[in-house]
Amino acid sequence: MSELTRRGLIVAAGAAGAGLTLGSPASAGAPAAGKQVPSFYRSKLGDFELTVASDGARPIPLPPRFVLNVPNEEVLKAAEAAYMPKGTVFAPFNPMVVNTGSKLVMIDTGYGPVSPTVGLLPQSLAAAGIDPKSIDIVLISHMHGDHINGIKNPDGSLAFPNAEIKVPAVDWEFWMDDANAAKAPEGFFKASFGFCRKIFGDMKTRVTIYQPGSEVAPGITAIDTAGHTPGHCSFVIQSGSSKILYQADVTNVPDLFLRNPEWQVMFDSEPEKAVITRKRFYDMAAAENLFVAGYHFPFPGLGWVEKAGTGYRLIPAPWNPVL
Repeated sequence: MSELTRRGLIVAAGAAGAGLTLGSPASAGAPAAGKQVPSFYRSKLGDFELTVASDGARPIPLPPRFVLNVPNEEVLKAAEAAYMPKGTVFAPFNPMVVNTGSKLVMIDTGYGPVSPTVGLLPQSLAAAGIDPKSIDIVLISHMHGDHINGIKNPDGSLAFPNAEIKVPAVDWEFWMDDANAAKAPEGFFKASFGFCRKIFGDMKTRVTIYQPGSEVAPGITAIDTAGHTPGHCSFVIQSGSSKILYQADVTNVPDLFLRNPEWQVMFDSEPEKAVITRKRFYDMAAAENLFVAGYHFPFPGLGWVEKAGTGYRLIPAPWNPVL
């Protein structure tokens, strides 16, 4: 077999293009679309059907203290090594609908239309053939804006008008407390208290509080993964012998915080506790070879976690055309 050389490639390219008319612009049969289509992905879990319905994704410019306990230069280097745009991290938002056969359960609701590239959950649900009016239960993992804002439409009406809305008890107590809101630092945390009041201020009687360890929907159990917020919960979703861990925000950017579980992200309410939770959660996931759903993992956010040195690595599930 002849050796493939750079000169051979150039000659081949020249021969292939010999029939082209120089100077003629490309003329496709359809104009460039310029945007992505609504995105969803389905998979089976025992008798359950899971649908990850994208709310979009958002580039986040890296502020100087994005990671609290690591020099910013090291964070920038890790982000560039993961081929992220220079000085930026990329955050997808992956809410999930669980069809248990008896209930249709929405887990987290997206960021809402805070920028052109997010707030796309309604379009993704429509593309998946899921009517928001058919949702029976909305489960909130924690009360940050990118998980609760989709509860309401831009006009203030309920996006899931027939659903029971369930939130973690400790988070509800913390985020709805006026004294906590008054002393919150400016920026992300002050804004988070504002989102909670905007979404829940006029609907306190509609909200159901749940505790870690409780079955919050058929086959779905809440587990305590506090640290990211005081009452942050993840969910074990189980049908028969099949199980998946919906982690929510145990970590966000896997190329940074899975590989470096001791890094403390600026969005964590209790950074040191979040590190302990992260290690405990991923040690369990790796030891038991559990399927994991990551809210901020690259869409659709499904895969496995395994130990890698002092940290972990994500093994994305391959796209499967068969449920």
